[in-house]
Amino acid sequence: MANSFASIIDLNATFGAIFVGFGASCVAFGVLSMQAYTYFRRYPLDVWWYKCLVAAIWVLELVDQAFIGHAVYFYVVTQVLSSSNWGMLTALLDAPVWSLVLQVALGAAVGAIVKVCFGLRVWRFSKHNIPVTMLIMLGALAQLGAAFCAIDIKSLAQVGELKTIGIIALGLGMATDVMTAASLCWFLRNLKTGFAKDDSIINKLTVYAINTGVISSAISLSTLILYDLMPTNFIFMAFYFVLSKVYANSFYAALNTRRSIRGRGTENDRTTVPTFLMVGQTTTFKNEAQEIEAGNAFSTTLRSQSDVSAFSPREVPRDPPLAAMPPMHYQKPYDYDYKPQQIKSWS
Repeated sequence: MANSFASIIDLNATFGAIFVGFGASCVAFGVLSMQAYTYFRRYPLDVWWYKCLVAAIWVLELVDQAFIGHAVYFYVVTQVLSSSNWGMLTALLDAPVWSLVLQVALGAAVGAIVKVCFGLRVWRFSKHNIPVTMLIMLGALAQLGAAFCAIDIKSLAQVGELKTIGIIALGLGMATDVMTAASLCWFLRNLKTGFAKDDSIINKLTVYAINTGVISSAISLSTLILYDLMPTNFIFMAFYFVLSKVYANSFYAALNTRRSIRGRGTENDRTTVPTFLMVGQTTTFKNEAQEIEAGNAFSTTLRSQSDVSAFSPREVPRDPPLAAMPPMHYQKPYDYDYKPQQIKSWS
């Protein structure tokens, strides 16, 4: 059995591929860490569950990267130093190392979390369109379930036998990405008001949605094709190592580009409106910069309408009195929906 398997497997391509994939995933994780740092520096006053979600995704990706490093070290270093090429082949015939199994499961879990977050964004932009949102959610959960089924193998030699489940998992992920991007583009198109500034924001959001869907779908498709053509080596795993970090980076990018999309504010302007504002109808923000510049402490409660979509161009200016941009659906460009509720002066 070992001889027959050795005749169809390329050990150099197998171990070389996961080594290259490890290097690419290190770069992706570095970008992810920089984005996480940027988020906490730019948006220190975001609601607490945003911060917890960002921190949780970063920790999961850190553990994922550690699993990748352990698996690569096991196959590339430990097996090379402890045995001959025949011993390396025996390692491939044995059960996969535990870190590789956990990495596949953890990567699928991170991807599902990000897909659910983008599904909630579709739900918000579509004014609570349940059928479309449910399709995206079910696609994310179905991919997660298929990925967990695919890791139940006794030997790496059986990877080819699980081609059907693997193709289903990767295909569901790609279909969910395409559906999410298409839904966002469609519902964003319906939010146009005719005002140049508001429509410019909508166009930027559409471009971001397309770019996010194209990048993640391209990597999923590449993984799918390589797994279908070469299931007996780890070339497809090199792409899979990077896939979950692409999802996490897209989520962080959506959070970090809020001000640039609206075309207002700077890094020092800490007052923000959450990107994925889904729960709760009131959010309180405090602008610390105004305490320093004007010697006054201002606090306001922003009342969000049930029909106001996320990424609305509301921005709290730096100079008093506090006032926000009108939501997209308003016809009058200066019909503000709320006013400062409380102004206190330093005694």
